Amino acid sequence: MFNAFKINFFGRSGSLPTEGSPMLSTSEYVKSGGRGHLAFFLLLLLAYLVYMLTRVVYFLENYTDYFSETLKDNDLWELLAGCWMFDTSAIMYTNALVVLLVLVPYSQKYKEKIVRWVFTIVNGLALSVNLADAAYFRFTGRRTTMSVIQEFQNEDNIGGILGIEVLRHWYLVVLGVVLIMVLWYGSKLIFKYCGGKGRGYVWDILTLIVFIPLCIAGMRGGFTTAVRPITVSNANQYVAHPQEAAIVLNTPFSLIRTMGKHTFKDPRYFSDKELNEIYSPVHEAKDDSLKSKVEGRKNVVVLIVESFGREYIGSLNTHLDGGRYKGYTPEIDEIVAKSLTFEYTFCNGRKSIDGMPSILSSIPMFVEPFFVTPSSMNDVGGIACELSKVGYETAFFHGAENGSMGFEAFARKTGFGRYLGRTEFDEDRRFGGEKEFDGTWAIWDEPFLQFYAAKMSEMKQPFMTAVFTASSHHPFAIPEKYQNVYKNDGPNPIHRCIRYTDHALGEFFRKASKEPWFKNTVFVITSDHTNGVDHKEYGTDLGGFCSPVIIYDASGEIKPGRRNCIAQQIDIMPTLLSYLGYGDRYVAFGQDLLSTKDEDTWAVNYLNGIYQFVKGDYVIQFDGTRVKAMYDFRKDVLMQHNLVGKGIAQEKAMERQLKAIIQSYMQRMEKNELIVK
Repeated sequence: MFNAFKINFFGRSGSLPTEGSPMLSTSEYVKSGGRGHLAFFLLLLLAYLVYMLTRVVYFLENYTDYFSETLKDNDLWELLAGCWMFDTSAIMYTNALVVLLVLVPYSQKYKEKIVRWVFTIVNGLALSVNLADAAYFRFTGRRTTMSVIQEFQNEDNIGGILGIEVLRHWYLVVLGVVLIMVLWYGSKLIFKYCGGKGRGYVWDILTLIVFIPLCIAGMRGGFTTAVRPITVSNANQYVAHPQEAAIVLNTPFSLIRTMGKHTFKDPRYFSDKELNEIYSPVHEAKDDSLKSKVEGRKNVVVLIVESFGREYIGSLNTHLDGGRYKGYTPEIDEIVAKSLTFEYTFCNGRKSIDGMPSILSSIPMFVEPFFVTPSSMNDVGGIACELSKVGYETAFFHGAENGSMGFEAFARKTGFGRYLGRTEFDEDRRFGGEKEFDGTWAIWDEPFLQFYAAKMSEMKQPFMTAVFTASSHHPFAIPEKYQNVYKNDGPNPIHRCIRYTDHALGEFFRKASKEPWFKNTVFVITSDHTNGVDHKEYGTDLGGFCSPVIIYDASGEIKPGRRNCIAQQIDIMPTLLSYLGYGDRYVAFGQDLLSTKDEDTWAVNYLNGIYQFVKGDYVIQFDGTRVKAMYDFRKDVLMQHNLVGKGIAQEKAMERQLKAIIQSYMQRMEKNELIVK
């Protein structure tokens, strides 16, 4: 009776053995178990192969515009080592269930099919997001993280956008299908020729015991307890330039490692006293207080133009193509001739949700977009908040569905009295309503900017408004009536949209110039971020942040011209408040361009775990611990000659100032000190 219930560990067949059932010899057991586990390791090898293939596609898809000039600065073996480490981590995370299914002892009857299905599904999803990210890279300059999911989670047009991209990148879809078939049929062949039959429970258990620590080490990126789990920023130790970190990383890893993570942490570089001596974002009160004199003060209009990179504006790029470059913005070129501009101008993030905090609240993007971090619940100020305190009427305009992208919530949080979006446009019978909807994102720029101008004429002066345009956005469509007017005569699909948006801006200024408030208004034109590039200098780590900053005072009080200095989005708020003579203390991480000497201007941004700090003739790249690179960005526009450690006098001073900016930012995010209380 006892023998009838005795488990035959070495001769498992899916049922309890009976007395006299055969047992495998030791040699048969080892041979059979070895073949079975060979199948398991070949499955993992197949996953590695697919990850590497999708990385090659990712690289080739973006090689010409972003990697061709700087790849030679990298060590091939270092790159491959980084690829192996991050792929190992992602494969161990995503295939954990496969590991358990293969190694946990249970009946063989359905095991093979279950393992194959799970293996194909999880790795099919992984290769799909890798291939999709190959197309998305040009919009962000980095691998996709969870912040992208949060950014678009409330949008109802993503299906249409994905459909368009499927058609546009059909070859990636075909490749994805082929690779999924490779996973399915490859796993079948592996089990057919290498799958063990009759493996023992003990063999499985021993293998599982041995493999679990290896799996955990693979997830963490190392074996020793001194090794911290690797993060996205660790990719920078394997590449010469931050933008190339995307090659080493893979998208499943980036998504997994940014899921539910605490974003901001005080690095404690300096004591509080020393920190305040080096840098403080608190701007002190002016003697000429705006509180005492509101009447007659200037209106403020901020135009945030979607994807309106500096490269597209001919008048800001007279050095390109041997002086022959005309750009795609004749209307804005006329405005530039009457405006104050700056030689080097930068955005502080690479996505739309980075633009609003940077431009309107002087909060740069560090680590992750401010919108999607817990710190977005902090008390937050901004231009509208400060000016509303002294009697300004404020309003924010965006032609998309009300609430889209979280813009309405942020506008209201930062002091805008009203939000006018697609709903308000549709309700205004002077305009075309729903027939002006572009079918994907928002109201076309031309009618919405006309609506914007009309609504400002109904506001009491002084007022402060901002508009976020939408047409120069993927999928790069323009109204039917302009299909034959603005043809795609540039190398990138966005160029035709830029021409249309430039026309819409020209029509806006023509209408605004006829309004009684026009001469009493200062306009700022900038973009939320950059987009597709045509010139290699705009595809570098720094070039990807080149947004325009154009200040146009219709009264002429701010003298037109171009200053040979550095400007950035976070400078817009303190510059405007200073110009208006605002009299209260406030927090803004940027600087007042009107009162800062050219040599003291600077810019900062963040890319793939690297902070970039621009000042004088140089840009440094700092990973939070040390300066990894330094370039003379004015002369070395392609950033090919690393000067770090070469005795450049400014290196230590720039590192010190950057550390102070980072520490102040992190402290204020943690302590909810983004306004003066």
